[in-house]
Amino acid sequence: MKHEFILEGLHCANCAAKIEAKLEKRYGDVRFSFATLELEIHTDETDIRDEVQQIVDSIEDGVTVVPKDEHDQHAHDEHDHHHAHDCSDGCCDHDHHDHHDHHDHHDHHDHHDHHDHHDHNKAEEKNAPDSSKIKVILLSAAAVLFIAAFVLHILGKHEMICNILSILSAVLAGYDVVIKGVKSIFKRRIDETTLMTVAVIAAMVLGEFVEGAAVMVLFGIGELLEDKAVEKSRRDIRKLADIRPDVAYIVENGKSREARAEDVTIGTILKIPPHTRVPLDGIITEGSTTIDASSLTGESEPVDATVGAELLSGMMNNDNTVYLRTTKAYADSAATRIVKLVEESAKNKGNHEKLITRFAAVYTPVMIGLALAIAIIPSLITGDWAGWIHKALVCLVASCPCSIVISVPLSYYAGIGAASKEGVLIKGGRYVDDIANIRSFAFDKTGTITDNQISIKEIIPMGSYTAAEIAASAAAAEAHSAHPVAHALRAYCKEQNISIEELKEHREISSHGVTALRGSDTITVCKREGKPGISVQLNDKEIGVITLIEHIRSEAPDALKELKALGIQKTVMLSGDKQEACRNVAQGLPLDEVHGELLPEDKVKTVEKLINDCGSCAFVGDGINDAPVLSRATCGIAMGLGSDAAIESADMVLSAGSLRSLPRAVRIARKTLSTVKANITFSLIVKAVIIILAIMNIAPLWLAVFSDTGVCLICILNAVRLIRTKIK
Repeated sequence: MKHEFILEGLHCANCAAKIEAKLEKRYGDVRFSFATLELEIHTDETDIRDEVQQIVDSIEDGVTVVPKDEHDQHAHDEHDHHHAHDCSDGCCDHDHHDHHDHHDHHDHHDHHDHHDHHDHNKAEEKNAPDSSKIKVILLSAAAVLFIAAFVLHILGKHEMICNILSILSAVLAGYDVVIKGVKSIFKRRIDETTLMTVAVIAAMVLGEFVEGAAVMVLFGIGELLEDKAVEKSRRDIRKLADIRPDVAYIVENGKSREARAEDVTIGTILKIPPHTRVPLDGIITEGSTTIDASSLTGESEPVDATVGAELLSGMMNNDNTVYLRTTKAYADSAATRIVKLVEESAKNKGNHEKLITRFAAVYTPVMIGLALAIAIIPSLITGDWAGWIHKALVCLVASCPCSIVISVPLSYYAGIGAASKEGVLIKGGRYVDDIANIRSFAFDKTGTITDNQISIKEIIPMGSYTAAEIAASAAAAEAHSAHPVAHALRAYCKEQNISIEELKEHREISSHGVTALRGSDTITVCKREGKPGISVQLNDKEIGVITLIEHIRSEAPDALKELKALGIQKTVMLSGDKQEACRNVAQGLPLDEVHGELLPEDKVKTVEKLINDCGSCAFVGDGINDAPVLSRATCGIAMGLGSDAAIESADMVLSAGSLRSLPRAVRIARKTLSTVKANITFSLIVKAVIIILAIMNIAPLWLAVFSDTGVCLICILNAVRLIRTKIK
């Protein structure tokens, strides 16, 4: 059984790691994302909320465990409340063919979208605790008192007043830190609040009142900025998944009424006004417009859409009102699937993320041991207890691992968010690592290298027949078929101005071809036994051969070249088609190997060989029969939002259905990984330098605070940069 919760009010990344570790010890299968505060627990037990709350309380106070559906419903109710308020002037029941329709809806929905966004933010602000505002006021007062104390300290005047101002400043800035720190001590654990409490109290006991106040004021400001930066990054990340409209306009008896999108059934006619998002997948039944699909595909160019065109939920209607018939339920629509993939991705941790969790568990006790050693051993030798305790405090404060523990998961999730804007859905941090380090790519042919379209390459007539007669006979026999060959024949006849007569008794022979009657004669269009091309027969006698050519995706050559430029060792094409057909498609493409006539298990073996030869292999495919090889590859990549089996088996999805996204995915993954490594390296170097300076009696306590909160803030901002990075 899967239990999903939101840990509301959790701001400490170090505490989050400890909560996850303790829950893992209790339940086993636990996944938590600090970026989204989503907790997922798999267990046979039914009601675990109270126990989870107790475990969370044992580590961090002020955190509420809320079931995810309850949290989502509350957010939905807030949205409904504000939406109802905005629409109280009567935005529904517009006539189907009202000539003011376009203008009214343009204004209404422009206004509506604008207010929805701001109302949502207002709701968040209203629900945010007032403690944040109080903290700002207290910090401001503490900063003023500290400046006054610092001036007196520099001037060397009124030492008593200076000390009193310092104590007041420290209390105003860090009373909550001290409370948390003392609670942590009673819970027999060490965190940054414990370190700060011990450091400030010890500094003042040693007579360093101004320095103690400086530490607490700087730490308070740093913590506040950290919280703001983390929350802003969470909002930025949430916006990436905010592509699902909650409201749909159902058309009944010529009028539209508002309804919740999740309540709309398949086959319902919906009205899509301009400047609104499509709520559910469907087919246009009336009207024409241009569609912005960038939220799904990452492609910014608008596309034309008219009757018969498929629209996916999350797409933006740019120009005119259109009507569509829904083809999928809300839960199965494109936007819902994308949002689910993005949300799930936060819980699949990257290799560095897992390493940091284990690192923090070992690192903190080691640093406490080091600080104790610095405080005791030299003091026993020199007798300077005050000096060495001060140095040990600097080391303790500087060693806090928050900058790494916060920035690493944020970097992964920001990278995943940046990829989703480019039409690439990565299912977790571990797959970011995989695609960043990939060494070879294997591609399915049909639907991946090619676009499922074919055209006539050559018509070879036999006997006294002409090419035009062969084409006309074949197209007439295929007149009622939806097969790609039939489409190619009809397109060829139209292009060559060849008229197609009407035949009778059309029959389709599964996996073989079609037959039809022309008077008493039978026209057959079928595969040739063991030979390339399509056979056209009159009364079982071959009168001509049609050879076909598959359309290579327009972006395929450039995408493959870009992958080569990125250092990919091998690019290979795999297919179940004849080897000759595969070689024809591969001509002119920068492919190292081409393998045809493969069964699904043969594809798996080929990918395994590439993994052995190159170290890793990504497979890109779109079909149901690709599921086994997608699962076996180092990184399985599904093309488009087509096959559920392929998407389920894949580690990444190219939602745009374009190979153009593939090099972008590699670049984003590499940039994410380099950001993770840069944050880890920067944090550890700064901390090491501060500790060395402390031992040399050069680093003051306030500099140690910078190496904690300041470095943490820099690392967070560096991680969040990924979301705003546009990678070509």
